[in-house]
Amino acid sequence: MTEPHDAQPWPYQQSAHGGEGLLDEVDRRIIKILQADGRRPNTEIARELHLSETTIRKRVAQLVSRGLINIVAVPTPRAVGMNLSAIIGISVTLPRIRHVSEDLKRQREVRYVGVSTGRYDIIVEAFFFNQQHFLDFISNRLGKMDGITGLETSVILDVVKFSYEWEIA
Repeated sequence: MTEPHDAQPWPYQQSAHGGEGLLDEVDRRIIKILQADGRRPNTEIARELHLSETTIRKRVAQLVSRGLINIVAVPTPRAVGMNLSAIIGISVTLPRIRHVSEDLKRQREVRYVGVSTGRYDIIVEAFFFNQQHFLDFISNRLGKMDGITGLETSVILDVVKFSYEWEIA
C-alpha cells in the first residue's frame, strides 16, 4: 500500500513520557500489517517479516498486554441503526468534572469522552438513531446531569475521513 501524496510521516518517535519510543522496528512492522488486516494469521506475518510464528505470537501478545495495541472488531454505528452522529461540547462546574465525565462514559450513545481545555470542559462524540433520540438525550439526560452548566452540539453531516491507522513505521 502506498501513501497518498499529501500524507506526511509521523514526525515524533518519542513516547508520551518524553523518552525513546516504546516500539522497536519489528513491533512497528507487525502493527502496520495488523492495521491493514487485524485478522491476518501470525504465520503469514512471520513469513512476510522472515521471523518465526512463535516470535510474532509473543510480540503480538506483549503489545496487547502492555496496552500498546488492541485487536478488536468495531461495528460501525450504522450497523445498529445509529445514523446520526454529533460532537457535544459541555461546560461543567469544575468540582463536578470527574463525576460528569463518569456519568457520560456510561451512556450507551457516547463513544468518546475527553476532558479538555479551552471553550469546553468536556468533549463528547455520540451516536443516535434519529433527531428525536438526539433531542431526548440532550434534554432529558444531559439536561438533568448535576454539574452541567451549558452545552453546544454539532451534528456531523458527512464523515470525510475516519481511520484507525496511525503512521508508525
